[in-house]
Amino acid sequence: MARSFTIEGQNIHGIASFYDEINRVFMADEDWNLGPSLDALDDMLYGGYGALVGAGPVLLIWRQMEKNRHDLGREATMAHYRDKLEDPGRFNTDRIQRDIAALLDETGPSYFDIVLQIIADHPGIELRPV
Repeated sequence: MARSFTIEGQNIHGIASFYDEINRVFMADEDWNLGPSLDALDDMLYGGYGALVGAGPVLLIWRQMEKNRHDLGREATMAHYRDKLEDPGRFNTDRIQRDIAALLDETGPSYFDIVLQIIADHPGIELRPV
């Protein structure tokens, strides 16, 4: 039987609040939280830490997911990329510039699209929007 977790989309208004919600759902019993990192999200979904350790099959219910498509959409993604450009020693600015160009010509994914792809890459997690 799958364990069930619920993301409350009403709590999400952008990338920072998305991670606040992820931490509320999956990291409540930990003494640390995930930072705003897609790699950390991916690692957590593998079941390496947080509520997913040993969880087996997971049903992930995401309420108001369509609202969050906008909250984590093009504008939020562009702001995220621009913030990364402010720290060129830490991030690959050439790649970020390509990501920005793709986003501008509407061929690149939004943050929301990337999150959905990360979830889809985990066959033990069934995503159910409601």
